[in-house]
Amino acid sequence: PVVSENGVLVKVLYSCISAGTEIMGVNESGKSIVKKAMEQPEKVKKTLNMLKNQGLGVVLNKVKDMESGKPTGYSASGVIIGLGKNIKDLKIGDRVACAGAGIANHAEYIDVPRSLVMRVPNGLNMDLASTVTVGGIAMQGVRRADLRLGEIAAVIGMGIMGQLVVQMLKASGCKVIGIDIDDRRLDIAKKTGCDFTINSSKLNIIKEADKITEGFGVDAAIITASSNSNQILSQAFNMCRRKGKVVLVGVVGNEYKREDMYQKELDFIISTSYGPGRYDPTYEEKCIDYPYAYVRWTENRNMEEYLKLLSEKKINLKPLIERVYPLDEAAKA
Repeated sequence: PVVSENGVLVKVLYSCISAGTEIMGVNESGKSIVKKAMEQPEKVKKTLNMLKNQGLGVVLNKVKDMESGKPTGYSASGVIIGLGKNIKDLKIGDRVACAGAGIANHAEYIDVPRSLVMRVPNGLNMDLASTVTVGGIAMQGVRRADLRLGEIAAVIGMGIMGQLVVQMLKASGCKVIGIDIDDRRLDIAKKTGCDFTINSSKLNIIKEADKITEGFGVDAAIITASSNSNQILSQAFNMCRRKGKVVLVGVVGNEYKREDMYQKELDFIISTSYGPGRYDPTYEEKCIDYPYAYVRWTENRNMEEYLKLLSEKKINLKPLIERVYPLDEAAKA
């Protein structure tokens, strides 16, 4: 690609595959436009409104765009080989990590807006730095939980995201309960510092959490699982103490019972991707930063901090990386 005025051109060295997210995207790409419409009636309504207000041409272009192939990938690391005219604080040759779906693609060269580029600290290997986006998503979930030293959290789902959330909570001085249906994942969590682990296919996680917390319940439950089940949400609510909170980072069934939340007066919080600035074109494309004093942790600052934690060895990624593939095995990967 040609470098944009607010971006940098990066030669990619490593591109991170987050299997759950990307397989979901690949599966979606194989569906016909009619099937997509049937599964997302709210978008059909939006399209009809667009037809009414903006005309047939705009709608046809949108549909054509939906049917065309899209690049995959959203987390990479590499070296800057070109600078946009508005970039003053980076230079050619800098080692950087890059984020963003449709931007930090699985590609040899990517054009990335400055707001989604983070310097890689000295001494940090580039393969580890390529996980920057996954780290940013995990960190935003931890920030939304807003837990304090000594508090107890349950993390539901011990995939890559859950594993990172556990390690960040431990670095913050929290006690952590890791929950999954896969013993292998729970073993990894134990090795990287998780205080308690529960296999939810074998034990009642609400009763187990009650035992661990002496009947009070956890201060927060962070959901990092990917499932269509509504049960996960219900379990998370029932594990919490009075006035506790549930933070949704992953994707689960979205039906909930009022009685699960009402008596304890629980907070239900959504964590949006990498943090403040996400999906804001003024921030991401025009690269107009939010004031540091008012928005301490933007998506860029979240991801910079994640890279620092990696470089300081406060997060251990080695047990989480399943395999590194050469470029010519990309399809297999």
